[in-house]
Amino acid sequence: MQNVIDHVAIGAATLEAGGAALKDMLGVELAPGGKHPDMGTHNRLTRTGPGEFVELIAIDPEAPAPGHPRWFGLDEAATRARLAAGPAPVSWVVRTDDLNAVLAATPEDVGTPRRLSRGNLTWTLTVPESGVAALGGLVPSFIQWDAEPHPATGMQDAGLKLAGITLKSPEPAKVEAFLEAVGIAHLATVEEAPVAGLGFTLLTPDGRTVTLG
Repeated sequence: MQNVIDHVAIGAATLEAGGAALKDMLGVELAPGGKHPDMGTHNRLTRTGPGEFVELIAIDPEAPAPGHPRWFGLDEAATRARLAAGPAPVSWVVRTDDLNAVLAATPEDVGTPRRLSRGNLTWTLTVPESGVAALGGLVPSFIQWDAEPHPATGMQDAGLKLAGITLKSPEPAKVEAFLEAVGIAHLATVEEAPVAGLGFTLLTPDGRTVTLG
């Protein structure tokens, strides 16, 4: 398996409010993305590297509710309450070249592979049936894009860089065991904490380091 960071997802109560808040925090205005008809969400995007990006995601008020839980826990009351206070990390997404190998190796539920689309982009992504990732939301989604080039190549580059991902957990050994099993221990740092939570550290175009979560 070759597994790398594909993107990190930051949730917001609305795209407008989230975009404005991130512009204040990061000095970057995320570009419009599109809609996810399978999930009733929409997004804004900016690349952080050749095959990597940041996604701001929110429930699309114009879309009908899907007949299943939305991804990244966006339907959960606790998530909605947290995002009402401002944009915050909701998931990280790992790009793999062998999704079947990930599914065979994982000691945790990474979700069901789903065929998804946005505009002319199509991909396969693991999505938990409940919409909430295992280990308190720390298990990433795994993605395989259907075609090259990676969509980040067509995104704006505003100078934002992803410096690190932190996984905070009351069961750090269990999180570390999962990361090792699926070959992604090099992609995130694990810290012991009373409550599970994600942290994204970003380098801004003006040289600041900002951590969300």
